[in-house]
Amino acid sequence: MIKKNILVIYPEEDVTKIAVYRNTEPIFLKTIRHSEDTLNSFNHFTEQIELRLNSIINELENNGLLLEDIEIVMGRSGLMKPVTQGVYEITPKMVDDLKEGAMGMHATNLGGLISYHMAKKLDKKAYVANPIVVDELSDVARITGHPRFKRKSIFHALNHKFVASQYAKSVHRQYEDLNLIVCHIGKGGISIGAHEKGKVVDVNQAHDGGGPFSITRSGTLPMGQLIELCFSGEMTKDEVMEMITSKGGYSAYLGTSNISKINERIANGDQEAMDISYALSYQVSKEIASHYATLKGEVDCIILTGIIFDSDQFLKNVKSRLAGLAPIALYPTVNDFASLASFGLMVLKNEIEVKQY
Repeated sequence: MIKKNILVIYPEEDVTKIAVYRNTEPIFLKTIRHSEDTLNSFNHFTEQIELRLNSIINELENNGLLLEDIEIVMGRSGLMKPVTQGVYEITPKMVDDLKEGAMGMHATNLGGLISYHMAKKLDKKAYVANPIVVDELSDVARITGHPRFKRKSIFHALNHKFVASQYAKSVHRQYEDLNLIVCHIGKGGISIGAHEKGKVVDVNQAHDGGGPFSITRSGTLPMGQLIELCFSGEMTKDEVMEMITSKGGYSAYLGTSNISKINERIANGDQEAMDISYALSYQVSKEIASHYATLKGEVDCIILTGIIFDSDQFLKNVKSRLAGLAPIALYPTVNDFASLASFGLMVLKNEIEVKQY
């Protein structure tokens, strides 16, 4: 039996979430909050590594968790170069690509960077599993509408693969034998993918690309209007990107990204909140239904995941448009910690091949 601990590091823009697992059981969970003033003192988020690393070490030591008991570090993945699904050791090459933003810059890049430096302090190894850049797109899905552009695969691969495997186990099937449509609505973007026999052959680009708008992202916008805005002089490139990736969706329409507050407004009969929520359920349903065609009508299940599906009305709106397409399975809460820890345990037990980046 493995007795050493698995440390999971999961940074977000203004917090660093950590967990310590012993085998499959969590023995410590903590959200470390970083003040806005402190983070704003850095020119770039990659400069926050030492701050966040020291915060993690202090939390572990202050709670009686010995660093020498940590056997492996599992980090949230970031925007490195495209890979196939699986577990990857965090190497200096991966660190360089995360720092340079090989596929883009995002706070998720800190996951691999912090985990790498933590592992070096411990004289252990660090890994990522099913990074957000898992790329299994079919050739036809890569084609856009102009040869200068190709579609990228950036989505919640860890979440998608985890719930898909959970569903497969629940029906006593293998993930690789099923055709699934998985919809994950995160705190940032929304990714809706067609899983064909264990591969995500088509998925919307959930970072700065298309698909439904979300809690903070704008999703697909009218191209002509967007081009006019970009050349109008009203906004800088960074401001446009911010509008698309962090100041769109619910946040732009309703002035908040707090789902609890939005649901409260809906419950109190706020017409604007109800209209925008309904519009999101409409766009999500359309995107899901499009993959019925991707999978040629052979869909074993539609899987809905993300805390937004805790809203009975939102769930009802989506289900009403998908009735008859395929069975629907609901996983409103997705535990990334548990997923990463499970991969860490498989590495420790030599039950999974570690791939080279």
